[in-house]
Amino acid sequence: MRATRLITILLLNLLGLVLFFSWYLPPDHGFWFALDKDIFYSFNSKMVTHPGFAMLVAITNFRGFDLVSLLAMGSLYLFFWRKQTPQGKRRMLAIGVTMLLTAVVLNQLGHLIPVHHASPTLFFKDVHRVSELTGIPAKDASGNSFPGDHGMMLIIFACFMWRYFGARAFIAGLVIVFVFALPRVMAGAHWFTDIAVGSMTVVLVGLSWCLLTPLTDKIIDWLDRKMPGKYKPAA
Repeated sequence: MRATRLITILLLNLLGLVLFFSWYLPPDHGFWFALDKDIFYSFNSKMVTHPGFAMLVAITNFRGFDLVSLLAMGSLYLFFWRKQTPQGKRRMLAIGVTMLLTAVVLNQLGHLIPVHHASPTLFFKDVHRVSELTGIPAKDASGNSFPGDHGMMLIIFACFMWRYFGARAFIAGLVIVFVFALPRVMAGAHWFTDIAVGSMTVVLVGLSWCLLTPLTDKIIDWLDRKMPGKYKPAA
């Protein structure tokens, strides 16, 4: 691994640690809490004054709506899949499996962070629950919302798209992150910092060692050789 690549990884790690401790160390999370509170109450009050907005928040936080985010990611992946040769499609399958394994491992490691943080709908008392306002069983609370696992998975997807398919794929992935991570914040199931601090810390520290080193490339190459089916690469 080149020295410049190692320096980049260490800088990303440092950025992740600075981000986390800027939230973790100050009493009551310092300026982050004021930002979290303002964002939460801004959305929470709008759900009462705008019933249509409450319905939108409820629908986008219904468990079944997670399939829409999977469809969006799958559609972007399919866009690049269709351009590949049979050998390229096989390799894309290996990339997808590696992406899933990486996301699962980083998500488990992220929950080892010694933080227990209930969602704002459980932290504050004077709140409106979108599930109660609309009657839709939406996800609007979490006993431990840090780090935001949903947002983390989306960010990991976007980073993999950047690493293996380029800048335009990354931009499309970021749009997916914004569209499908924001509803959790609007409903109060997550604080803004669950994603902006928690998810980003795990990605900056953990994913950099995966994507900026030969690690994921080696896993992909191994899967490409070992998976059953046609079009295996030459030994």
